[in-house]
Amino acid sequence: MRIELITIGDELLLGFTLDTNAAHLARELAAVGVEITRRTTVGDVGPAIAAAVGEALERAGAVVTTGGLGPTSDDLTRPAIAALFARELRFDANVYERIEERWRARGLPGHPPAANRHQALVPDGAVVLPNAEGTAPGLWLEDERGRWVAMLPGVPREMRAMARDVLLPRLRVLSGAAATVVRSRTLRTTGIAESALVERLGQLAAGVGDLPLAFLPGADGVDLRLTARALPPERADEALEGGVEQLRARVGRYAYGEDGADLAAVVLDACRRRRVRIAVGESCTGGMLGARITAIPGSSAVFLGGVIAYDNAIKEALLEVPRDELEAAGAVSEPVAAAMARGSRARTGAEIGVGITGIAGPDGETPGKPVGTVWTAVAGPAGQIVTRRATFVGDRQEVRYRATQHALDMIRRALPEW
Repeated sequence: MRIELITIGDELLLGFTLDTNAAHLARELAAVGVEITRRTTVGDVGPAIAAAVGEALERAGAVVTTGGLGPTSDDLTRPAIAALFARELRFDANVYERIEERWRARGLPGHPPAANRHQALVPDGAVVLPNAEGTAPGLWLEDERGRWVAMLPGVPREMRAMARDVLLPRLRVLSGAAATVVRSRTLRTTGIAESALVERLGQLAAGVGDLPLAFLPGADGVDLRLTARALPPERADEALEGGVEQLRARVGRYAYGEDGADLAAVVLDACRRRRVRIAVGESCTGGMLGARITAIPGSSAVFLGGVIAYDNAIKEALLEVPRDELEAAGAVSEPVAAAMARGSRARTGAEIGVGITGIAGPDGETPGKPVGTVWTAVAGPAGQIVTRRATFVGDRQEVRYRATQHALDMIRRALPEW
């Protein structure tokens, strides 16, 4: 089964809201053998909604929309699509009763505002799709040619619940219980450029067998995504498993996980297995490394704490960075990063200490040290020290984030040798 997806809302067109609904639906639908062939975004304009849905129906015969089902005057999906299908809107007492029940369940006084009555208007012949998380019911409307539109709310929490509990089971039946699927597996890499990965992969850069390969660069690194299409579930899983193993063999230690793996979680797991603990001394990252680590559940078993040593006086007083090294080499330098790593380890009793110092920008560069220059050091259990200089691209936030990813990767690579 192939469908088109239409997301509706001025906030999406203007860029004030990210369209997370489309990405979520694409993944969930692929898992049951339904492929999205086109995605369209339109504003809160009735004729534009009707035109987009009408064109999609002509191409695909099956459409899912999100948004525009609320109680306000700019929620025009329901009347626009009803008019497209030449159906009258009629008040549905059962739908309104569920709206009232939800109103009372929230402990709100009186009755829902009059605007909520608009959400109980249902096109003739439509199937109401229950919304367990909100007041806006979904709708399924089909014409005499068998073409259909499924209308879902735009609030992500409501849309996801309705897609999971109502839409996907319905589509499984229509698509023949997912005789074939569209599935992907992602191998996550860091510390290597996209062009270098292409060279390293050789012929595999064009794909592994019949599985196309996509390169997805980002602040974490470069993700390698393999996709299997139009295969039975078991064959798709088998092909993807073999494909990922081939990629991993070529990529080597640049690979740190699959799919949604977080490098901080990978490092914490490795530290937990080796029974070592981490402390950090951060300057340009301003606590971001500690925040990434502590965002992982169970991090307290590994992470002891850290010092945000932005000013040189704090580097001296709390991390024991020698003043003569600060004066001779400057705060952004190898000896200072190393001293910060040793200091964080010594002051906390951790087996591993990390020091990060750099120029996040947009200003602050000095001769030989452009914006994006970061020195990172990792001190090990027996006094080992690993230091690296890197120059990261991007705005201030990107430089800081890339610096934390770099530091985590340094720990990951050093642990097996320590």
